[in-house]
This record gives sequence, C-alpha cells and structure tokens, in this order.
Amino acid sequence: MRLEALVTLERWRTRRDPGICPPSRSFPPSPGLRPGLPIPPQEFCAEPQFICEDMSRTDVCQGKLGNCWFLAAAASLTLYPRLLCRVVPPGQGFRDGYAGVFHFQLWQFGCWVDVVVDDRLPVREGKLMFVRSDQRNEFWAPLLEKAYAKLHGSYEVMRGGHMNEAFVDFTGGVGEVLYLRQNTLGLFSALRHALAKESLVGATALVREVDSHADPHQDTSDRGEYRTEDGLVKGHAYSVTGTHKVSLGFAKLRLLRLRNPWGRVEWTGAWSDSCPRWDALPPDRREALLVKKEDGEFWMELQDFLHHFDTVQICSLSPEVLGPSPAGGGWHIHTFQGRWVRGFNSGGSQPSADTFWTNPQFRLTLLEPDEEEDEDEEGPWGGWGAAGARGPAQGGRTPKCTVLLSLIQRNRRHLRAKGLTYLTVGFHVFRIPEELLGLWDSPRSRALLPGLLRADRSPFCARRDVSRRCRLRPGHYLVVPSAARASDEADFTLRIFSERRHTAVEIDDVISADLQALTGPYMPLELGLQQLFQELAGEEEELNAPQLQTLLSVALEPGSAGVFFPVARAHARTPGEIGLRTCEQLLQCFGHGQSLALHHFQQLWGYLLKWQATFDKFDEDASGTMNSYELRLALNAAGFHLNNQLTQALTSRYRDSRLRVDFERFVSCVAQLTCIFRHCSQHLDGGEGVICLTHRQWMEVATFS
Repeated sequence: MRLEALVTLERWRTRRDPGICPPSRSFPPSPGLRPGLPIPPQEFCAEPQFICEDMSRTDVCQGKLGNCWFLAAAASLTLYPRLLCRVVPPGQGFRDGYAGVFHFQLWQFGCWVDVVVDDRLPVREGKLMFVRSDQRNEFWAPLLEKAYAKLHGSYEVMRGGHMNEAFVDFTGGVGEVLYLRQNTLGLFSALRHALAKESLVGATALVREVDSHADPHQDTSDRGEYRTEDGLVKGHAYSVTGTHKVSLGFAKLRLLRLRNPWGRVEWTGAWSDSCPRWDALPPDRREALLVKKEDGEFWMELQDFLHHFDTVQICSLSPEVLGPSPAGGGWHIHTFQGRWVRGFNSGGSQPSADTFWTNPQFRLTLLEPDEEEDEDEEGPWGGWGAAGARGPAQGGRTPKCTVLLSLIQRNRRHLRAKGLTYLTVGFHVFRIPEELLGLWDSPRSRALLPGLLRADRSPFCARRDVSRRCRLRPGHYLVVPSAARASDEADFTLRIFSERRHTAVEIDDVISADLQALTGPYMPLELGLQQLFQELAGEEEELNAPQLQTLLSVALEPGSAGVFFPVARAHARTPGEIGLRTCEQLLQCFGHGQSLALHHFQQLWGYLLKWQATFDKFDEDASGTMNSYELRLALNAAGFHLNNQLTQALTSRYRDSRLRVDFERFVSCVAQLTCIFRHCSQHLDGGEGVICLTHRQWMEVATFS
C-alpha cells in the first residue's frame, strides 16, 4: 500500500529554520523502505498561508466528515470579522516567528478556553480529508476544525450535531431553534432583527420524505444527506446570511440569502442565480444582490424556504461579545451553574410527580416591558425588539418582556466515544403571584409549588442546548430546569437573556439552625432505662461505644416502647439498629470522646427521641427508610436549613444504592450537624453572623465531620 493512500497526519511548513519546527512524526514504513526507519513528514504545501487576504464564507468547504452543522456555523461567523477575531486571534501565520502551533479561543459553559493545536491535519492521497478552503494554500478553517475536535475529544464525535452548538461555542451566545410551518407569521421579521443584532442564523432541511414520523426535536443530522432536483440537500445545514424585501409591481416579496457550507450545490428554483426574475429588478438593485457564481450562496423566497426547510437556528450574542454599543440593542444576562444529582434534585420533568419540585429552582423577576414591535409582532416569534421602536405598547396590548432561556448540558459530547449521548432535558416556567412572593425565600416553601400556574415551557429534547424565547408579562417567575427522568445525572448551565432589566437568583437556603435544634429537649429517663445504663456502665459509670450500641439496641426495640418511651411513642415504628461506628460518633459529639456519662446520655436520649419523631414523619410507608429526596425536608423539620451545595453533599454521603436513608444514617447526619453548629456557635459574639476560626479551632470543628 502506498503511503499517500493511508490516513496520515502531514505537516505544512514554509522554508524556515528546522530548529524551530515541531518534532517529526513517525509513520508506518512503506514497501521498499528498511524496517525500523521512520518516514519523514510529507510537505502538503510549499507556501502555506494561515489566511489569504481575508476570511470569507468560501474558506469553509465540507470534506468527508459529517459535520456540516459545524461548518455552516463557521461560515456564518465569517460575516462578522469582529466575532471571528475572537475565535481566531489575529497575527498568526506560517512566517515570522512561526513555532508550529496555532491558538483558537472557544467558549465553554461560561468561560473562554484557549485551544492550542499543531500544524498537522488528516490527509488522504495528498488531499485534506475534512474541511478545506477554495484556496489550496489557506488553512485557518482546517486548523479551527482541528481545535474544535481537540476540545471535544476527537474528530469522530463531531459527526452529527446542531448548528447552535457550534454557534454558542464560537460566541458564548444563546442558541434557539424555531420549528417551521407554512405561512408562519413573524418569521421574516425575526430573521431580519436577528441579523441586525449580529446574531448567527442557520437553517436545516430535514428529511421529511424519508421519515415523516420523526421527532422534530431529535438530532437528525446523521440520518444521511441527499440532493434533490431543485439543488437543495436534505438533511443538511445551511447558513442564513441575509434578508431583503423586493417589490415587483403590486407584489411585495421577502427573500432570504442562504449558503451551502459545501461551497457549491445551489438552489435552482425561483430567485436562484440563473432565475429570469432578477431581470425585472432595477440594474443597481440586481447588481447589489445577485452574485452569479458557484459559491454555494443563493437567494430564495420566504414561501419556498418554508416549504423546504424545517428548522431555523439562531444564536443571540452576549454583551461581552457585542461590546458596549451593539447594533440593534443588547441583552441583560444571568448565568447559573448546576447539577442534577440522582436521589437529591434530579426530579424528572413531570410537575405532577412527587419528586419534580426537588429540581433546581431559579426565581426570575422581569422589571420592564419591551418597546413596541413592528408589523410582525403578532407572530409567534415577535418580540425581537427592533432598534428605534416607537415606545411603550399602545392600543390595548398587554406589555410583555422578551426573555431567552437557555439550558446547556455540560461536557456530554466527548462521552459519545463511550457510547453515551445527550440526555433529554428542558425546563418549565411558572408564574409566582404577588401574594406568595413574601413566602418565597427558601425551599421550605415547596408546599406552595404545585399550585403555581405554568407560564411557559421548553421542548424536552436530547440536545446539548435547549432554549426558548418567552414573551412574559412583567412580574415574578420560577424557572425549573430538569432532566426527563428522575434517575439522570448531569452538569448543566442555565442562562437568562432579556432585552430589558431583570433580576435572577437561585432559590436556596442560608445555612442556619434553629435554636431548639441545638438544645435538645429535657426528657427524664424511665427507671428501667436508667437501670440498664448503670448495669452496662458498671463501676466506671460511663459507657463506651459497644456498650452504648447494646443499650440503644434494647431501648429502641419495638417491644420496649411501653417501658422506655412516653405513652405517646408507644406506636413508634422500628428504627433499625444503630451501628458501632455511629455510636462512636455519638460519643464524640455528646460525651467525652471515648465514653458517655449518665447526664450526657440523658441529653442524647432527648435528641434521639426528637430525631426519631422527625424520621417517622417522612417514613410514610413504615419501611424503616425514607426517600433520599426527602432528606432536605427532614433536616428542615429537625431545625437545619442548608443550602443546595451542602444538602447535595450530605445526600450523596448518606443515601444508599437504592436512594434510601435509614434511621441510623439519619441519626449520623443530624448528630454531626448538631455538634458542628453547637461548636461554631461558641465563637459567635451576637449569636449569628460569620465566624472566623483559627486553624486549631477549625480542626476541632472538623473532628465532627
């Protein structure tokens, strides 16, 4: 087999000092070469250039990898040099000071990542395998593709996807998907305003004829592509690069300009490059719009677009990218990082389910309505907020606020190599009435949630980015992101964009404890329990851990309820045995560290009775366990109010493999919290606030954790 027939990595370099070249890469020997001798890297181009003149849409032509979604986004990016310079930092090239590497910057879940790649790319038979430029010696686009593949693990995981994924990674913006249907009002206005705001726009021609029953929310970009008679490619992603209104006599037509990332294969229908309709336009208008060239770019009428395309994908840019004075107006933004944890806050997507309200929750307050929209405002995608609108809404229309909500699954694409894929995720939006707002300070108000009215919701689909443009009245809202199944675990990023001011906070508790939680109730010991203590303690008059375990196993037996418990506790359910390790912990918290005197046990017994009453309240099926989702509520009932991060850590530590918490685990958890809070409260002057501990004091606190 000849070397050029292999898939190899060949390095492009100019004539430069070999001392600054990266190390040569060894390849398998070809016939005729002595075994063991490495084959030197092959020169692909004698005079390579990173950028020839400038970067344009024709620099991005698809190769053999099925990643048209990525290339369509890259082609759209070239329309905005300022955005492109953020992704492809200027000043790079193959000449002065070249060291064999290139830098690219890509956005990942709230921050910009600098990705460094060398100058070797996949080549087969002397030709680039993947993306290439029309100009053979220009390589910024192939190197950008390599940087993206490196960020996500491999070229292979780039096969199949959605343009918005790349749009977001190029800009840090919010991507949304519009699902099209015939005679859709507001679409042309939405696209025009999106492009005016420097948003990136793409469209996908899905394979209707092949799979008419397919879920439109699923990733269909890997179902295969085929060319139709009118020059479109079904199952293919296109860039939307412009809009224009044309008047022909009494008819007003709306045209869209699209581009095929292949750099060829164009629409041949009405308003295509060779269509005679262009002759009816004035020469200056025709010359400004029409470019008769096989470059993959073409115009088509809106109705034809609606007939052949199923989705539009729009990426609205963040303020940090748009700059201080953005065209078309900017956005106000909030970003939250979170995680769904099985057994804690992964509550599923059905509001009727008992676990749904354990999902993360974010309170959104919309303060100002948008300005009045133009003639397409009544369409389903009104609210884009054209610059220079005419002030507050009039004519009896209810003022509304435009809000973009975006939910992103973090770090999931690279898992494709392990056979995993994106989870099905989405979010609900509920309106909070004014009369309930004062109660909305923590998850303790969860009993109020099922009565809220849903104001909006996103589709639930298996995509990295799930977004929705909402039109909501000014007021207070609850945003609840969730995975479709309660057992799913994943990291997520939630972002909120609004055209006007808003506030947004995660609903969370301030870490605190009620006073009664730190001062156990005084419960005099029954005579039999006191005698049992003295019998086990012997002459030492103190219990060690095994003796405490024996005492508790007898005292907490169901048959002993009438002997050791008050009458009201006679029907207490079986708590289960307290293990030796937990008894050692109780000695550390309530005794001298290694032993427990009678007065210490009397205090511990009061706590145990209170904790068991709390546990029984949440052990509804009398199984001796409670659902791990209820641990937060049980801790609240015990007097401890913990934030989401701490509750998540405790849930992960004390749940079992079946997502249950038994009585012993609950006692261990609440005992540690009691002792830590009691110990920390000793260092507070006024009883509440922030404490500062020395290293020794912190080590004393840490012994209880």
